[in-house]
Amino acid sequence: MHLRNAELFCDVVVQGSFSKAAEVRRVSQSAASQAVHALEKRLGAQLIDRSKRPFEVTPAGKIYFDGCQQLLKSFEQVEEQVRSAVGQTKSRVRIAAIYSVGLAQMYDYVEQFQHLYPEVMITLDYLHPDEVYQRICENQADLGLVSFPKEEKDLTSILWQEQPMVLVVHPDHHLAARESCSVSEIEDEPFVAFTSELVVRQKIDRWLRKASVHVQLIHEFDNIENIKRAVEAEAGLAILPLPTVLKEVQDHSLSVVQLEQVEWFRPIGIIQKKQKSIPDVVSKFIEVLHEDPANFSLARRESAEASASGRDQSSSKDAFSFGPLIARE
Repeated sequence: MHLRNAELFCDVVVQGSFSKAAEVRRVSQSAASQAVHALEKRLGAQLIDRSKRPFEVTPAGKIYFDGCQQLLKSFEQVEEQVRSAVGQTKSRVRIAAIYSVGLAQMYDYVEQFQHLYPEVMITLDYLHPDEVYQRICENQADLGLVSFPKEEKDLTSILWQEQPMVLVVHPDHHLAARESCSVSEIEDEPFVAFTSELVVRQKIDRWLRKASVHVQLIHEFDNIENIKRAVEAEAGLAILPLPTVLKEVQDHSLSVVQLEQVEWFRPIGIIQKKQKSIPDVVSKFIEVLHEDPANFSLARRESAEASASGRDQSSSKDAFSFGPLIARE
């Protein structure tokens, strides 16, 4: 029970949101909140300061988060050793992704791959960009998904997506009703930014300087989820990749404004360690990543109809079943 709660706590920290962590684990938001509360009661320490918006992880919470991450990784390794000992090893694709390539973006690709190759296990971990590169370099992940991929002599990079950058504001902001605005209109506006060590922050700073626009820096965060929560709290506006805010726009908690006369994009690259040959299952996952998710449901429906027809003709055939969708490291 404590292990399950630890998983939920780590998801809350990584996602920067109780509701999004609940979506990842397919539980209610109340269950996620109760799991963290149970841990805090057991430890006699506050792990998350909910009085602040977005919430903040306390010093004790940071210690517990780091320890839980190591514990969960060790637990998975033990399970893998047991499977190997009894001859139940499975092919596996290990993916390390930056936080902002979240479950909402990856779910369709993972589900489609699992539909095509149910015998293959997928592990998906969301990390700081530096940790993604570390996982790849240390052969702890097969694929990395990062923004503005670096040129590294031991790594290869494939462009996956070019995500348009948009202005993100609170629905009550004076620009919210506009479809577009010029960059100059955000002059001296309160601004919620990425932390300075991130490449995306450096790019945005460069873009604003080139446009001769100055903003008032209010908050800095190392992940998009916290930036979105700060904008929802009317702390300021932000410039973010469009795919990362679609859910909030649909829920009317955030508004998006197109920036005129500029073309700012965030490239997402698939990075791998250079090697003579790529495992077949890894190549197949890359192929799925380059397909259009809009076609996935149609393909699965046609496959299900074909399977149903086959079962009608021969009752000896097994029904299709999905393998594990996502296993967090």
